[in-house]
Amino acid sequence: MMTEHRVKPADRVEVTVLVDNYIDFFVPPSTPVDRRLPINPSRYILAEHGLSCLVRVFSGKKEHTVLLDTGLSPNCMAWNAGQLGISLGGIEAVVLSHGHFDHTGGLPCVFSGAGRQVPLVVHPDAFLRRRLNTQKGTLALPAPDAVALKKDGADLLMRSVPSTLAAGHLLVTGEVERKTSFEKGMPGMEMFTDGRWSPDPIRDDQALVMNVKDKGLVVLSGCAHAGIINTVEYAKKITGNGHVHAVLGGFHLTGPAFAPIIQPTVDAMKKIDPDYVVPMHCTGWDAINRFMVEMPGKCILNTVGTTYVF
Repeated sequence: MMTEHRVKPADRVEVTVLVDNYIDFFVPPSTPVDRRLPINPSRYILAEHGLSCLVRVFSGKKEHTVLLDTGLSPNCMAWNAGQLGISLGGIEAVVLSHGHFDHTGGLPCVFSGAGRQVPLVVHPDAFLRRRLNTQKGTLALPAPDAVALKKDGADLLMRSVPSTLAAGHLLVTGEVERKTSFEKGMPGMEMFTDGRWSPDPIRDDQALVMNVKDKGLVVLSGCAHAGIINTVEYAKKITGNGHVHAVLGGFHLTGPAFAPIIQPTVDAMKKIDPDYVVPMHCTGWDAINRFMVEMPGKCILNTVGTTYVF
């Protein structure tokens, strides 16, 4: 029987999107929770195929700051943070949602500029050699370098099970149980283990979970390779909290391989019935539009630089 991992309620949770695939300064706030950047011609923000979110958790007079992922390139996340007036020096820890290159590019910048050791919560599989088989051939995927990260100042916390940060106000799910009939992972992915290549279930996929007082869970995924519905249901199970206030992050529903599961995912999310859904990064245009149509008033179009206040 799995032990419940209670997440201490927070008075407020703020999620600022430092890296995502899309930016539009003219998207207005659409709900009480999204805070958009004011138009400023002298301040420009970058977008790229990647994800990075700064999470701040407030409880009483205490504030905790954790970074989820660091984008694709070495400089986009750090540049955007600077443009937004955000210092990365006060980060308590970095959580890596998984080891894919579009989430790890800014890691060296975070640790080399900290001037101290910074905890990096990461699943051991994040450092595996990986490749993607496509109709056009095989693509080798760059992996993060554990040795180099340690030299830069990362304190590697290798974990595959649920664990907490921020004085118990933030939960890292660890490996996510996979129970839905339609979320089957990423076709063509392979990992190199035991001297051979084999199908890669991307076991290192994990998410962050917060608990907003009197509101419910806030679930933040990286790519949700385990499936966003699996991820949310697992968060509910291990926290013992059945109400979901918001689901944010990449849902990995882009491209022809995932088109058949867009509708089952939307249908399952509607049954979960969160107050807000914020699809990002690898969710894809078709899936985002489906969420917008079928969950009006709940689905929010994300742009880089937006802060969500729960």
